[in-house]
Amino acid sequence: MKTFFNSNRIKLAEKLSQGDLVVLFSGAAPRSTADAYYSFMPNKNFYYFTGCEAQHFIFAGLKTADDFETVLFIEKPDYDIEKWIGRKLSAEKAREKSGIENVQFLEGFNGWISRTVYGNKVKRLFLDLERMDWEGDDTTASKYAGEFTKRYPFVDIQTVHPIAGDLRVIKSDYEVERIRTAIGWTNEGLDAIMKVLKPGVYEYQLEATFAHSIRMNGADGCSFPTIAASGEDGVILHYVDNQKAIADGSLVLLDLGAQAEQYAADITRTYPANGKFSPRQKEIYNIVLGAQRAVIDAIAPGVPYENLNVICQQYFIKELKRINLIQTDSELGQYYYHGVSHHLGLDVHDIGPRQTDLLPGMVVTVEPGLYIAEEGIGIRIEEDVLVTESGCEVLSKDIPKTVEEIEAFMSKF
Repeated sequence: MKTFFNSNRIKLAEKLSQGDLVVLFSGAAPRSTADAYYSFMPNKNFYYFTGCEAQHFIFAGLKTADDFETVLFIEKPDYDIEKWIGRKLSAEKAREKSGIENVQFLEGFNGWISRTVYGNKVKRLFLDLERMDWEGDDTTASKYAGEFTKRYPFVDIQTVHPIAGDLRVIKSDYEVERIRTAIGWTNEGLDAIMKVLKPGVYEYQLEATFAHSIRMNGADGCSFPTIAASGEDGVILHYVDNQKAIADGSLVLLDLGAQAEQYAADITRTYPANGKFSPRQKEIYNIVLGAQRAVIDAIAPGVPYENLNVICQQYFIKELKRINLIQTDSELGQYYYHGVSHHLGLDVHDIGPRQTDLLPGMVVTVEPGLYIAEEGIGIRIEEDVLVTESGCEVLSKDIPKTVEEIEAFMSKF
């Protein structure tokens, strides 16, 4: 395991120049209310380079003329506090997980930074300064950038995020196996859902069934909040209320995934509440399935990533005109209003460039959908796909998805 994280740090060092210092924070769970906190999720770039999932840790790596000096700063054990909240990761365990030999306590971090900068070793500081929108909250890294600049305004500050994205977008065998595991658990969770799905069942019961199944199998948990959208709410892409009783004759769109050692599965299936698709539901479902097959057939090294959505759009335009749902190309946006693919890995919407050609080792989703609000039909089908040297492999191919497979499975229960 630590070999993987050692390898990631070596790749990071190869992207740096002498005098570059990388500092990454693991983060901390925000307070929810009173003395309660949200569940902790480590900064995924920190995890990618260290393998540690503990709060408040700091990774530092300095590129020198002939080495990449790495230090992991951890919390000092406090046995009085640990009696309340549990054991902290020891220095020995941190070395074992990360492969970083130089493990120090957090109290020494500022002094280490001061000595390193004072020794004229630092030309640029790289922090994880990702910000998706202007109004986003300040992160630990962005706050630290301000504090660092006050003290050392002569050191240039850069973001490590694009470098991490370029590295993370190509998955190693180690990563692909964890994604496979997460997909396998997701498959079993969906089977469990189909066994209990019937009119009158509540959406949250399907959510609970899935969570129970994957956790019993050993998953970290869900890779994102489960979407269990029935009937007219199937047209809402990120519907997470999951409170309604499921009506007879409706469809249930399930977008969900298990997580294995921080790696995510992301699968969508759409099932008929009563076990049988109506003729209209079947017609639309098979159009979505056809679009997915067209996109998957096109996936291969060298194919421009952005072409995948073009292929999906063209297929939908042809088919929706054929059934007279649309008359002009521009009307497609009324029924299909998201992209067909994103990267998958440590994050469900994993980092990495999309304005690029597909490369072996990329793992991408293929998730066409049609959303016909006036008919109460929302259908999305999503697979997780590995780009290989000669084409692609559908990692989720064992999860039932044709009309015939779904109806046959559901008829047993």
